[in-house]
Amino acid sequence: MEKNKLSKSQPSFAISLLIVVFLFALLIIQVLQIGSPDIHMTLVFAISFAAILLMATGTPWSQIQDGIVHGCKIATIPMLILMFIGMLIPAWIASGTIPVLMYYGLQLISPSMFLVTAALICTIASLSTGSSWTTGATFGVAFMGIGLGLGIPGPMAAGAIISGAIIGDKLSPLSDSTNLAAGVCETDLFKHIKSMLYTTLPAFVISLIIYFILGMGYNATSVDTTAVETILSGLSANFNVTPGIALVTLIPLVLVVVMAFKQVSAIAAMVIASLVGMVLAIVINGYSLYEMMGYMNYGFSIDTGIADVNRLLNRGGLQSMMWTVSLGYLGLSYGGILEKTGTLDALLGKMAVITRNARNLIITHVFSSIAVNMLSASQYVAILIPGRMYLSSYDRLGIKRYVASRTCEDSGTVTSPLVPWGLCGVFFAGTLGVATLDYLPFTYLALFTPLVSILYAVTGKFIWYNTKEEQEEINKEYNSLTS
Repeated sequence: MEKNKLSKSQPSFAISLLIVVFLFALLIIQVLQIGSPDIHMTLVFAISFAAILLMATGTPWSQIQDGIVHGCKIATIPMLILMFIGMLIPAWIASGTIPVLMYYGLQLISPSMFLVTAALICTIASLSTGSSWTTGATFGVAFMGIGLGLGIPGPMAAGAIISGAIIGDKLSPLSDSTNLAAGVCETDLFKHIKSMLYTTLPAFVISLIIYFILGMGYNATSVDTTAVETILSGLSANFNVTPGIALVTLIPLVLVVVMAFKQVSAIAAMVIASLVGMVLAIVINGYSLYEMMGYMNYGFSIDTGIADVNRLLNRGGLQSMMWTVSLGYLGLSYGGILEKTGTLDALLGKMAVITRNARNLIITHVFSSIAVNMLSASQYVAILIPGRMYLSSYDRLGIKRYVASRTCEDSGTVTSPLVPWGLCGVFFAGTLGVATLDYLPFTYLALFTPLVSILYAVTGKFIWYNTKEEQEEINKEYNSLTS
C-alpha cells in the first residue's frame, strides 16, 4: 500500500523535465545578462517553482519538505568543515604558516613552472590525504598567494590547484568518493583505482602539457621583480620567516596531513589545526587571544603599508564563509527535492532505455552523472543514483563492474568542482577566492577526463568484459534476487 502511494506521488517525465528546464533557463538568463545577480536567488526561485509545480500535480508538501531536510542533512557536515576552514585560514596567516609558504614559494618557484608545480604538489598532497578539500584549504591557499605574487591570473592558478586536488578524490584509497564508487558498483577498491588510471592519467598528462604551455608566457622577464621584492620585504617585516621559526610555523600543516592520512574526522582536523595555529600566532607573533578570536571570526586584518601584501593576507574568517554556506544549503535543498520526490528517477528512467550497447551505456552514464551533479549539487548523489541505475546494464552487457565504477568517477567526481552551486564548486570558490565560472576554463583535468571516458566508449578501448565463468556467477546472482 505504501509503495503504491509513493509511486502515485512521483512526478511524470514531462513535469520533471519542466522543473529542470526552468532552472537552466534561469541560469542562462543570469549568465547572459551583465552584472548577473548572486545565484542564491536563482536557486530560491527554482526551489519555489519546483515545490509549487510538484504540489499542483499531486506531490504532498511533506514529501517536498523531506527532500529539503534530506538535502540540508547532506550539506551540514561539509558546510561545518567550510566554516572551520574559514577559521583556519586567518589562524594560519597570523601564525605565519601561510606567509612562510608564500615567502619561500615566491623565491623557489619560477613563474613559467608555477602552474605545473601547483598541479603536481596538490596531486601529491591529495593522494596522500585522499581529500581535495584539505589540499585546497592548505596548499591551495598558499599557491593562490604565490601565483598573485608571480603575476599568474587567479582563475588560471585556481584551475591548476583544483586539477591536482581532485586527483586524490578520484584515485586515493583514502578518499570517500573513491570508496563510495567502488561500493556502489560492488567492485574491488584497487581494481576500481587501477581502472581509473586509464582515463585519469591521459587527462592529467594533457592538463600538465597545457599548463606548461600557458606557463611559458610567464617567465622571469615578465615578472615585476620589484613587486616580488616588495612582497617579500612586506612578509619578512611582519612575520618571522627565519628558517628555524619557519619550520615551527609548518607544524599545523604537517598535523593536517598526518590527521587526514590517519583518517581523522575532517571537522576534528580543521579545529585542531586552527587551534594550533592560534597558539603559534600568540607565542611566535605576539597576538592576544582576543585578537585571534576576532581574526578567526571576521578574518585576518593587517596594514603593512603595501597594498599587494594586504591583499594577500587580509582574508578568511568564519563570517566570510556564510555566503558560501548559504549557497551550499540552497543547492542541496534543491537537489534533495529532486531526489526525494522521484524527479531524478523520472528523468534518468527515460535515459536507461538507450543503453543497449557499451558505447551508448557509458556515454549515457557520463552525461547522466554530470546532469545529476548539476541538479543535486552533490557528487555523492551523482555517483550513487546513476551508478546503481546503470549497474544492471553493465552486467547485462557483460562489462566488468570496475568500468561502471570508473565511469561514476570520470563524470561524477571530477566535474563536481565545476558546478557553481554544488558542494565542491562552493568550497573551492569560497576557499580560493575565485568564482567557479572564472576558473572553470582552466580546470583541465575535470574537462578532459569525461572526454577520455567517452573516447574509450566510442573506440571500445579499455572496456573490459567478464569471463564466461564470471558472467554465469552474475547471472546466478540476479536469478536468486528475482526468484
